[in-house]
Amino acid sequence: MLFNSFSFLFLYLPVVLVGYLLLARWRPQWIVGWLALVSLFFYGYWNSRYLPLLLASIVFNYWCGLRILAAQARRKQWLIGALIANLALLAYYKYANFFIDSVNAVSGGHLHGWQIILPIGISFFTFTQVAFLVDCYRGLAGEYRFVHYTLFVSYFPHLIAGPVLHHKEMMPQFAERCRPHAADFAVGASIFVVGLAKKVLLADPLSVLVAPVFAPGAEPQLVEAWIGALAYTMQLYFDFSGYSDMAIGLSRLFGVRLPLNFHSPYQARDIAEFWRRWHMTLSRFLRDYLYVPLGGNRAGLLRRYRNLMATMLLGGLWHGAGWTFVVWGGLHGLFLVLHHGWRSWTGAGAPRWWGRALTFLAVVLAWVVFRAPDLATAGDIVGAMFGANGIALPRGLAAYGGSVQSSDVTFSGIRWIDFSGIGVPTLAVACVLAWYAPNTQQIFRRYGPALERFAGSASRWRWRPSRAWSLGLAVLFLGCAFGMNRVSEFLYFQF
Repeated sequence: MLFNSFSFLFLYLPVVLVGYLLLARWRPQWIVGWLALVSLFFYGYWNSRYLPLLLASIVFNYWCGLRILAAQARRKQWLIGALIANLALLAYYKYANFFIDSVNAVSGGHLHGWQIILPIGISFFTFTQVAFLVDCYRGLAGEYRFVHYTLFVSYFPHLIAGPVLHHKEMMPQFAERCRPHAADFAVGASIFVVGLAKKVLLADPLSVLVAPVFAPGAEPQLVEAWIGALAYTMQLYFDFSGYSDMAIGLSRLFGVRLPLNFHSPYQARDIAEFWRRWHMTLSRFLRDYLYVPLGGNRAGLLRRYRNLMATMLLGGLWHGAGWTFVVWGGLHGLFLVLHHGWRSWTGAGAPRWWGRALTFLAVVLAWVVFRAPDLATAGDIVGAMFGANGIALPRGLAAYGGSVQSSDVTFSGIRWIDFSGIGVPTLAVACVLAWYAPNTQQIFRRYGPALERFAGSASRWRWRPSRAWSLGLAVLFLGCAFGMNRVSEFLYFQF
């Protein structure tokens, strides 16, 4: 069940809301249990075989948390054991076959991989619980009841693709059992529609420009390669940002605020600022539970650079079991090292007028490696972006088989699509919005859409409960409903 599906919008969500409103009136103490139950159903709807895995993970980590809190002399041993169990589970499902394939590639062996289907959301609910265990060890975990903990892990707005939650942020909100408020519903529904529009009207149409360029053997030329790279850069942003907005909006319907995940990352003027704006909860997790324990910036420049590289390499591997993800993480680690080295040398950051352009260029090149099916294809596309395959005007983009006749040549075995469709105009709109438009939290800033608050507001586009905004968002929702003729998964589901 997807947020951008009719079954979710017109069946699941109304049932959840009706149950929530009835319980708020008659049995408010049951609200947490109701939300936990429907969240587990939401997860089991994908594949019921993995619901016991999620439940076992919840029970195990809840028990380990109790042991860590209660233990005196063996708290560290309990923490280490629990972390090993969580990471072993993640390693088996996500990295076992990657390890076998890598061994075969190096040794020339023929070890057979396992038929493993990756449980959806396993990276997110594992990292959420790892953070909880470490917080228990540090004495930062607060209210602690099993039903509340179950909801904390399985809460359906965030379960599949984040944000990565902190126990201390969410448990007090669940414990309050807030009654419904019209303001929460209005703000939540509005943010949800904005996120849905990002996914349906911006991210999905860009896929027609992305898949052909990144197909093995496509050999795009310069303009085609740049269009494909930019299209994926915008597709990934509006797809994941749209999911995060929908998650924040859905949670706000129940009076619960989630942390932000995006703050206009493509407007960053350096790579460090980019990571403070992109996938903010993952950046926070990597900083607090990996970079800082490694030593952070406390032991000199060289060790700081080493810690940065290690953190980003592991962050890349978290995204997927493949060398493209490792290289992507390494590139961002290198970018961060160069950035901090420049600041140490000059004492200042890059000027804003070219800092934003340089940062965006670095991000686009790294996304090419991230999206490519293998490093060879990534190298071909990056080479094409700098003219290795010629500088001809767009002749079309290689797609998925077949053949087509043109006035001068026949492209056998390849179907070609031109630029006359909606893809390129959508890309232009997406670029303008990502580079210059206010983001969701700026538009809804007055009503505190999420846990964080940022300085500055978009006064011209400030949301308010008015007829004009209601009509505009209603029209936007109808446009999304008519545009959902093909339900597509969110890109981050595969990570």
